[in-house]
Amino acid sequence: MAVNPNIKIVVADDSGTMRIMFKQILNKAGFENLVMAVNGADGLEKVKAEKPDLVVSDWNMPKMDGLEFLKELRKMDEFKNLPFIMATAQSDKGQNIAIMEAGASGHVPKPFDEDQIGRAIEKAFSGDLADEAPKEKQRHMIGGRVEMNVAHIQITDHLALGALKHRIEQGDVEPEHFDLTTSLKTGWNPIQEGLENGEIDCAFVLAPIAMDLFAYDSPIKLVLFAHKNGSTFIRSKRYDPRFDSLQSFYKYKVVDIPHKMSVHHMLAHQFLKELGLKPGVPGKKAINVRFEVVPPIKMPGIMKENEDVAGFMVAEPVATKAIVGEIGNLEFYSAARWENHPCCIVAMQEDFIQKYPEAAQEFVSLLVETGEYIENDKIRAARIAVNFLDPEGKIGLSPQVLQNVFSQPQAIRWDGLYPAAEDLDKIQRYMHDVMEIGKIIDLDKFIETSFADKAYR
Repeated sequence: MAVNPNIKIVVADDSGTMRIMFKQILNKAGFENLVMAVNGADGLEKVKAEKPDLVVSDWNMPKMDGLEFLKELRKMDEFKNLPFIMATAQSDKGQNIAIMEAGASGHVPKPFDEDQIGRAIEKAFSGDLADEAPKEKQRHMIGGRVEMNVAHIQITDHLALGALKHRIEQGDVEPEHFDLTTSLKTGWNPIQEGLENGEIDCAFVLAPIAMDLFAYDSPIKLVLFAHKNGSTFIRSKRYDPRFDSLQSFYKYKVVDIPHKMSVHHMLAHQFLKELGLKPGVPGKKAINVRFEVVPPIKMPGIMKENEDVAGFMVAEPVATKAIVGEIGNLEFYSAARWENHPCCIVAMQEDFIQKYPEAAQEFVSLLVETGEYIENDKIRAARIAVNFLDPEGKIGLSPQVLQNVFSQPQAIRWDGLYPAAEDLDKIQRYMHDVMEIGKIIDLDKFIETSFADKAYR
């Protein structure tokens, strides 16, 4: 249903940067009648005074968080049915369930765009609160090959998919069992939704996102690591070693990450904790470094304009471009803290595996082979990456920038992608036990190693 663009919306977020982003995104979605609040308590007073048509709130805020804000509104007869959307970095499934049980009209995990918030607003006003059930997908057969839809985003981590697509288009390889279609998504959340509702057959996705989906019974399997290494922590150029220690520089500042459920979050948390700091998101626990989830492409610009942002951790090529553009300096490569660590994985729908095992095997085997193809010629790989990741030239990639990325010490790797359970266990244990994020899953049930076993034989 079409929602009146003149509705009044109270937006609550304690971060000045995020309030600016909320305003920009809602304006792009067509909504300009906004009342800004700095936390849940302020939001409650603004709702009482302004009588809005909708509330959009962050969760983690001091004084009164978003969940408390929601619960307080639901106690009041006047506002017990007021549409309320939680737009937050609390993107794991358990938190989503808690939000809906408290009476929210919807949940949009950060980072989000105008299309995602627009759909959430339409859904809130339609009264349809049910999650979209997984679909029984009707796949097409083309010349005896099954159509295979594989999702990715615009990062070099997903180059194995792009290089495989290039090889197929050039006629270097001709799959016998599948016909490849790649689907470029705007961010992690559309990939998460596509895996959850069955829209996509397979995706290159952050390992903790896939593990969290599996923990809440999404029928997906990990069939291969997508790459190893490949992320970088960038420190703001405002750091001055003459006056600042690293601890004093990061203390009471913001560090941006691409997603709550990510190895970026884990490695940044480890680094800051080792400096003697208390990193986290605002809430009940005392913290002195704040994590904020923002789209990777926006990270350099936000840090350049906002002196409160001390650094960010992100996949390539965003980090290298920030260094070349003199927006920030290298703090560390992710591989310097954990050599050959996993990050993104290849997640596949279980029903695709069951119905088309030959296609699944062939896809995994070709990805393994294509990883070696990339490693053997990085100049060629850089040219392929530009065409695959930036076909319209919107993010300004060039072969030279990507060759710089590939030539870094401890750079991203596309060989040795066998899905080792011990690596994933290291991630889930730290996130669950130390960061108090997510659930512990049975990795033997999550990982399907048979395809990789055959590919590496």
